[in-house]
Amino acid sequence: MFQGAITAMITPFADGRVDEARLRANVETQIEKGIDGLVPCGTTGESPTLSHDEHNKVIDIVIDAVGGRVPVIAGTGSNATDEALDMTRHAAESGATASLQVSPYYNKPTQEGLYRHFMAIADDVELPMVLYNIPGRCGVALSIATIQRLAQHPNIVAIKEATGSLDLASEISATTDLDILSGDDSLTLPLMSVGGKGVISVASNIIPDRVAELAHLALEGRWDEARDRHLKLFELFKGLFIETNPVPVKTAAHLMGFDTGQMRLPMCEMSETNLAALKTLLQKHGLLSAAASA
Repeated sequence: MFQGAITAMITPFADGRVDEARLRANVETQIEKGIDGLVPCGTTGESPTLSHDEHNKVIDIVIDAVGGRVPVIAGTGSNATDEALDMTRHAAESGATASLQVSPYYNKPTQEGLYRHFMAIADDVELPMVLYNIPGRCGVALSIATIQRLAQHPNIVAIKEATGSLDLASEISATTDLDILSGDDSLTLPLMSVGGKGVISVASNIIPDRVAELAHLALEGRWDEARDRHLKLFELFKGLFIETNPVPVKTAAHLMGFDTGQMRLPMCEMSETNLAALKTLLQKHGLLSAAASA
């Protein structure tokens, strides 16, 4: 159902509020550059700092700006099942293509608790679901057995895999019909080599055309060319995580002139050392002029 390069969108702020005009402009840039889908209100969109009203507003703005041109996978996950249900119902009513459901964080449920959480949402809301397996953020990982159980539900159609384990991705590919999307830009090509369909990308906020090209080459089985693109971009992929996401990518977008660069606490500006390294990296990849990096 989902494939290619899908952007986990940053949320632009201005004077402490969601910058609607900038958000709409970012949608247009992404689509013009060939991106295959958009994810508003993921971690990259600073969803933990958005109020419920802002969360719904960002999803509504993106759906309206997209106008059906690409899929919109709305981030509506929570560590409270009732809260996730409310946000997912809103996304469905607003016309989202699917929801992205992160594993409940902080409260660290058992595998049975995880299963019941996702099933409650899948049973209640008639909207395709993308599971999001990211133990580094959540403190708990979906096991292959739980993924296999969940994959039997007709509304659960894909998984964003961010465990860093190609073994797990291979097991998912071999034993389920879920579309597998990489949650790490640096692992997109390796994961696609074992059956993945693409990536939900951070880097595509600033290089949507290059990330889309990489994913499309892999989908077409043009592995030598895809590997060449992967190796050229690998340093940039890793550099965008020199500090906690989304701080580097929002900073990069600001330096490149298409985001306000504002973040909400506890996210804050980069250290001077890391900022200098990021500027050097962007300049190396032709994304920043020498004058802008000064």
